[in-house]
Amino acid sequence: MSISTSESVAEDGRRWSRTRRARFALSTLRERIDEPATELRYESEYELLVAVILSAQCTDQRVNEVTPAFFEAFPSPQALAEATQEEIFPYVQSVTYPNNKAGYLAEMGRQVVDDFGGALPETIAGLRELQGVGRKTAQVVASVAFEIDALPVDTHVFRVANRLGLTKEGADAADTPRKVERQIKRIIPKADWGEAHHLLILHGRYTCTARSPDCQRCPLTPACRYYARKQRLPASLDGLDAAQGAFFCNTCGRYFDAPAAHTDRYGQEQTACPSCGSMQVFEAETGEPTKTVPDYRV
Repeated sequence: MSISTSESVAEDGRRWSRTRRARFALSTLRERIDEPATELRYESEYELLVAVILSAQCTDQRVNEVTPAFFEAFPSPQALAEATQEEIFPYVQSVTYPNNKAGYLAEMGRQVVDDFGGALPETIAGLRELQGVGRKTAQVVASVAFEIDALPVDTHVFRVANRLGLTKEGADAADTPRKVERQIKRIIPKADWGEAHHLLILHGRYTCTARSPDCQRCPLTPACRYYARKQRLPASLDGLDAAQGAFFCNTCGRYFDAPAAHTDRYGQEQTACPSCGSMQVFEAETGEPTKTVPDYRV
């Protein structure tokens, strides 16, 4: 059963189980995102694979600018198999790591022709045999092109799943994409994996961004672990005197220049007072607290 946004306001969603939080998140994002799908432009399985390889650590927008000319020059695996890395490079030079990706694509084309008869393998295992294709890329292509149940974890899914609280903490913290994948697959129905992948990516790309998440407009804050912790951060202090020291401890009332460090219960290293060990420390010049909440980036 889906949980609506209105129901989430009626009770504290931040205390929900991971499973219930996942149901709420997907239900709410479905209401906000009309067509959860990849933003890469492609017209065939081959074009999708090329686009996904090029998109590694690169924006979809940049890839979409590059691929029209690329596909005109290399319209099939057979055409790509006949090209050299040097011939491919000019078409991909504006994406990240162009030398590596040009080499991957040249070898991938040859593999598809020589090892798979000119057609892309239609399994995750088969796709992973291709040069430049890792676990995430193989799962994206398998899910989108061949409708195989998969839940790829990229930087957006990793960040959003951890921030929301779809993953575990402590000793079982999901600190790698593979751990995130395993944990969220246990709480999201298999039939929803492909859709969940796109919903979480788009939410991370446009709302729950890496540097400045738009929490004020986010519909998921009622059940978001990251947002709840941000709300508990100390308010800034006025009237501090930076001439007495770079930092001020609001617990013992001391100024100091050389802070200590303390790891909080979430595993986050915080600035601490060297006298009393308190983490209620503020920058004397700005009055802003030094305390931060765990963030998640790969």
